[in-house]
Amino acid sequence: MKSIPIKLSFAEEVKAFVNVVSRYPYEMDLRAGRHVVDAKSILGIFSLDLSKPISLEVYAEECDDLLGDLKPFTI
Repeated sequence: MKSIPIKLSFAEEVKAFVNVVSRYPYEMDLRAGRHVVDAKSILGIFSLDLSKPISLEVYAEECDDLLGDLKPFTI
């Protein structure tokens, strides 16, 4: 599992983020404190507190292709 800090500030960023992660077959969750949602769920992401950085948890060891596409969202 890999954990990546992510910052999503605007609705447009959330939409772009979901479009990126939905292209990959990996299981992914977003964690904000004790709340965990599916990273591919736009409604789930909007239920989180987006004013603070959140953590993307990718349940795969080899996901360098995904990490490259996530550069605009990483802290």
